[in-house]
Amino acid sequence: MYLLGYDIGSSSVKASLVEVATGRVAASAFCPKTEAPIRSQQPGWAEQDPAQWLDYLKQATHEALAQLPGAGQEVAAIGISYQMHGLVCVDRDRKALRPSIIWCDSRAVPYGERAQEALGGDWCLQHLLNSPGNFTAAKLAWVKENEPEVFERIWKIMLPGDYVAMCLTGEACTTVSGLSEGIFWDFLENRPSRRLLDCFGFDESVLPEIRPTFGVQGHLTGAAARELGLKEGIPVAYRAGDQPNNALSLGVLKPGQIASTAGTSGVVYGVIGKVAYDPLSRVNTFAHVNHQAEAPRLGVLLCINGTGILNAWMRRTVAPDLSYAQMNELAATVPVGSEGVAILPFGNGAERMLENRDTGCSIHGVSFNRHNRAHLLRAAQEGIVFSFCYGMEVMEQMGMKVDMIHAGNANMFLSPIFRDTFASASGATIELFDTDGAAGAAKGAGIGAGIYRDADEAFSTLERLAVVEPGDRAAYREAYGNWKDKMQGQPRHD
Repeated sequence: MYLLGYDIGSSSVKASLVEVATGRVAASAFCPKTEAPIRSQQPGWAEQDPAQWLDYLKQATHEALAQLPGAGQEVAAIGISYQMHGLVCVDRDRKALRPSIIWCDSRAVPYGERAQEALGGDWCLQHLLNSPGNFTAAKLAWVKENEPEVFERIWKIMLPGDYVAMCLTGEACTTVSGLSEGIFWDFLENRPSRRLLDCFGFDESVLPEIRPTFGVQGHLTGAAARELGLKEGIPVAYRAGDQPNNALSLGVLKPGQIASTAGTSGVVYGVIGKVAYDPLSRVNTFAHVNHQAEAPRLGVLLCINGTGILNAWMRRTVAPDLSYAQMNELAATVPVGSEGVAILPFGNGAERMLENRDTGCSIHGVSFNRHNRAHLLRAAQEGIVFSFCYGMEVMEQMGMKVDMIHAGNANMFLSPIFRDTFASASGATIELFDTDGAAGAAKGAGIGAGIYRDADEAFSTLERLAVVEPGDRAAYREAYGNWKDKMQGQPRHD
C-alpha cells in the first residue's frame, strides 16, 4: 500500500510514492526537468498558468508510477503541498480566469498598505497577526481594481493547492492554514475576517468551504483517475502550503521546533504555542498544520525571496562552465568573508523582511585587482546565509530561541559552504534529514486518512543523515557584521 504526495512548486511539480509500512520513498519524479517558466510582463510581476501545474503533475505521476508497475491501484490516499500566497481565480465552470499571481509577485504591495492604513496597524496585528502586505487578499484587490471584468466573473478564489485539489476531486475547499496565509483569517474571532473582506469589498462567498488540514477533502474523480493512471475514489486527505508542510516533513510540530528550506526562496519556520507577531511584519505568523483555536500552533515564517535563485543566477552568468559542485569547490578556495566582497541577495522582488521594499540585489567591495569569480560565488552563499541571520534576529525578538534547525538534505543545504556558514554564523546546530515536501505531503495524507494513528507514527522512520555543528564562530560573525554594515547603508527604494 502506498501514499501519493504532490509538491506543487514554482520551479517544478514533484510526485512521490511512499510505502506505508516502511515510510520510505519507493518512487518519485518531477516535471519539468528545467525550471518552470514564470511570466513577468512588468517589473515585480510573476505569474504562472495553473493548467501547467496540472500538466506537470500528470507527467510526474506517470514517471513515478512507471517505476512501480501496478502501484497506481495500491494508492490509499493523496496529499498536496503547494507554493504559498498565490491567487487563482475560477469561474462557476471551475476554469481559471487568468494566470495565477504567485508568491513572488509584488504588485499588490500598495493595496495591502492601503488596507492596513484603513483597518489600523494594531487591529491587523491583533486579529490577522500580520499586515495585509503582499498576500493573497491584496492580490485579489489588485484584480478587483485593474481587471474588473475578471473580478465580476469570479466564483471562488483559491490558493494553488486548492486549485489542484479541486481539479482532482471536483470539490472547491480550503483550510484554516490556507486562509491564514492569504491573510483572510481572524485569529480572535476564529473565522474569516468580515472586517478585512469589507475593507477590500469582497463577498465572503468567494472563499471556498473550509475543511480540516488532516482529513478527507474530496475523492479522486473518474476522469482524473484515468488521466493519472490511478484508481477512482482515492481520498485527498491533506493539503498545506509548502513551508508548513516542510515543517511537518521534518517532524516540526511542537513549540520551539524550527525548520528551514533553501530552494528558489529561503525560509526559516518556527512553531510557537501562543499568539505572537512582529510589529513591522518583517516575519509573518500563520496557522500551522496542527493549529486549533483551543491549542494554538502557529508558524513564524521568515522568507528570503532571493536564495537558490541567486545561486542559479551566479551559475548562468558567472560560472556557466561549472556544475554546482564545482562552484562550491571554487568558492571554498576563498576564506570566510570573501575577502571583503559582500552580496545582498534581494533580487527576486519585494522582501517582507525589508518591509516589502524591492531593493534589488547588490554587490559590494569588489576590487578589480584582487577579486575573481571565486569571491563572487562564495559571497553569494554567504549573503544568503547572512540574510537568514538578519531575519532570525527578528524572530528572537519575538521570543524564539534558534539553537537547533531541521532541514532536508536538498537545494542549498547540499553545499558544505552554505551549511557551515549557516551553522557558524547563527550558532545553531543543523540536523539534515532524508525527506522532501512530496514525501511529507504523502505522510500527511496517511494521517488525514487514518492510516497512521498520528504524526509520531507517520514520521517514526524519518532518517537523520548528518549533523552540522557551529565551527569557528569569530570569523563568521565578523563577516556577518561586515555584511550587516552594507545592509544598514542601503538606500530605501519604496
